[in-house]
Amino acid sequence: MADPTPVIDDLCAESDELDLLVADLSPEQWARPTPAPGWTVAHQIAHLAWTDRSALLAVTDAGAFQALVEKALAAPDSFVDEGAEEGARLPCAELLAVWRAGRDALQRAVRAAPAGSRFPWYGPPMSAASMATARLMETWAHGLDIADALGVVRPPTDRLRHVARLGVRTRDFAYMVHGLTPPADEFRVELRAPSGDLWVYGPEDASQRVTGPAPDFCLLVTQRAHRTDLALRAEGPDADRWLGIAQAFAGPPGTGRPPQEGTR
Repeated sequence: MADPTPVIDDLCAESDELDLLVADLSPEQWARPTPAPGWTVAHQIAHLAWTDRSALLAVTDAGAFQALVEKALAAPDSFVDEGAEEGARLPCAELLAVWRAGRDALQRAVRAAPAGSRFPWYGPPMSAASMATARLMETWAHGLDIADALGVVRPPTDRLRHVARLGVRTRDFAYMVHGLTPPADEFRVELRAPSGDLWVYGPEDASQRVTGPAPDFCLLVTQRAHRTDLALRAEGPDADRWLGIAQAFAGPPGTGRPPQEGTR
């Protein structure tokens, strides 16, 4: 049974780093558009706050969370945008306070959850470690969108090990949401961490392989960059197909990002 403490600690660190980026923004900066169509910096933070609140309900009140799931099923194409839009209408200081309070309540609830707990989610049920990993993944990915809007470069850290592992573990899910049958065999994934360490997953003798920089893999599975702009290599047709559909987040297939201008 995985100890959730390390990933919860890294989630807090990732959130605090993003908080430093947005804490002193002007109203005009909160209104800047991000790479997500129709979403400003405020929408990005509002989405994080909304999802933290959903996760808190999943951990503490399964009945209330089920009501959210039913609402999502009734409007699968709009419920995420509606949640972000509602929060983005708040005054900047109030939105920041809501996000801070919500993420603090969530991390305390996940830390206090009994060992072995499983929580409902929009995808498969999650353990405490998996819930914290998913929140770290989203915090990092939406933080990238915010940094892009502000013209800031956020150097990657080894906190991405959690995102990379989630990306590998959601391989079969990515196939299924595209209506495809997942391959029977595991893939070998070898990723070079920001620190220079090598992160490896799957059997060493696997015929299907993915190799490359860990930040690039994380950009791919969070659909923050197009595959053609990343230094990832696939060996084998199944691995190649996976890199075209990979997603580490719950829900329907994402639209991803177009290639950067001038790339093929």
